[in-house]
Amino acid sequence: MLPVDHLVAFTLTAFVLIAVPGPSVLFVISRSLVLGRLAGLATVVGNATGVYIQMLAIAFGLGAIVERSVEVYTLVKLAGAAYLVYLGVQALRHRGKLAAALDPRVEAKATRRIFLDAFAVGVANPKAMVFFAAMLPQFVDRASGHVPLQMMFLGAVFFLVALVSDGTWALAAGAARTWLSASPRRLELVGGTAGLAMVGIGARLALSGRHD
Repeated sequence: MLPVDHLVAFTLTAFVLIAVPGPSVLFVISRSLVLGRLAGLATVVGNATGVYIQMLAIAFGLGAIVERSVEVYTLVKLAGAAYLVYLGVQALRHRGKLAAALDPRVEAKATRRIFLDAFAVGVANPKAMVFFAAMLPQFVDRASGHVPLQMMFLGAVFFLVALVSDGTWALAAGAARTWLSASPRRLELVGGTAGLAMVGIGARLALSGRHD
């Protein structure tokens, strides 16, 4: 059983980490502004699910491999960066067609794709994997045993905190879409900006190094 003080400490740490705007928050906001609240929430769930898969990998040892191997870290990093750039380029290419996203039939179909896109971004985030590989062991109680299960539980806590925090950002950004949808030009401008933001985030990830 995980001690209560460990759980409280981890929850507070997770909240601070998630609440501070970073690449994930910007990704959520851009999707919400362009495609609406539902798409933003799908992005939140997809990204959080992808990160939780990382938690599971860390719990069963894969995180240590990524942490220690420069080659594996670089491979995962470049894969995640390339996918973000791809999403950004797609957003730029189709920025003039964003009004179609207001069609409920299109939105219903797109939501599944949006979830999968966000999942791919979350699961291919090497910085998160390395960070959690270093952080999670500090909050488990090895004397209580079942360390992988404790890590899985902490991962679930992180997942819930991410849903609440990032979900708030998604809803706030989605609310601004009502104003944007009144003008195709506004929506096109935001679509282009969101695309550039995702390309920028991907490029920054690709060029960033390890902080060993």
